[in-house]
Amino acid sequence: MAKIGFIGLGIMGAPMVGHLLDGGHEVTSTVHRTPAPDELTGKGLKLVDSAKAVAEASDIIITMVPDTPQVEAVLFGENGVAEGLSKGKLVIDMSSISPIETKVFAQKINEAGCDYLDAPVSGGEVGAKSASLTIMVGGTEAAFEKAKPIFELMGKNITLVGPNGVGQTTKVANQIVVALTIEAVGEALVFASKAGADPAKVRQALMGGLATSRILEIHGERMIKRTFDPGFRIELHQKDLNLALQGAKALGVSLPNTATAQELFNACAANGGSAWDHSAMVKALELMAAHPVAKDSAASAAAE
Repeated sequence: MAKIGFIGLGIMGAPMVGHLLDGGHEVTSTVHRTPAPDELTGKGLKLVDSAKAVAEASDIIITMVPDTPQVEAVLFGENGVAEGLSKGKLVIDMSSISPIETKVFAQKINEAGCDYLDAPVSGGEVGAKSASLTIMVGGTEAAFEKAKPIFELMGKNITLVGPNGVGQTTKVANQIVVALTIEAVGEALVFASKAGADPAKVRQALMGGLATSRILEIHGERMIKRTFDPGFRIELHQKDLNLALQGAKALGVSLPNTATAQELFNACAANGGSAWDHSAMVKALELMAAHPVAKDSAASAAAE
């Protein structure tokens, strides 16, 4: 049994903690932005009053918060994780944040005599609940091996990609692929629907060919059924694509379709959709086509 600290009990973090508790580990947390679900406290989740106290009570400390500034505040702010560390502990950031800042955070944690892994995830709420997340890890081999049994309780495809920062770079690449695939699925369904085809049957047919993907399977269904509750919020995917575009500028790389996907997300946000699931990118395409993939009132029946 490991003593694990976990900060960030949101849509993703809460089910991840549930798997750690089910695995027999002692888990300590503090309320960051979201209250601890009763289900977790009922399983034995311990609550303390600060990130510092979480670190003091734990040998492995995991953060799962929205963005780079929140990770920095949790780790290095007043009563933060760094103040509660002692030599030999392991800090794992499973948020999706800046690869450049990740390297800075890792160096500070290493200077305190502790290991650091950046281990962002892919799979969304579905993957978090089913313990099937893809986990992309940056750090040393020794720290990875120490953390691997913990990762295996939360995910299936677990890869040490390289040193600190490379895990986050891999996640940015992942988010480029996801955004562009959502856009492709959205365009295809808008086109098919406006041409008079049944989008549910088109999706079913495409699932058997080369166009099949998890995005077509999960988010294509969301587009047809009009189920745009997150999931993964558009504002968070905007954050990830900002990292991609900023990184591309620094590297002298052109990412034209990533920029287009970001503009579609921006259009959704401008229409009140920052908190929609990222599959709702299709709504921006629907506005330009003056045609929805499916009508909200009859969508569920059409998708069955």
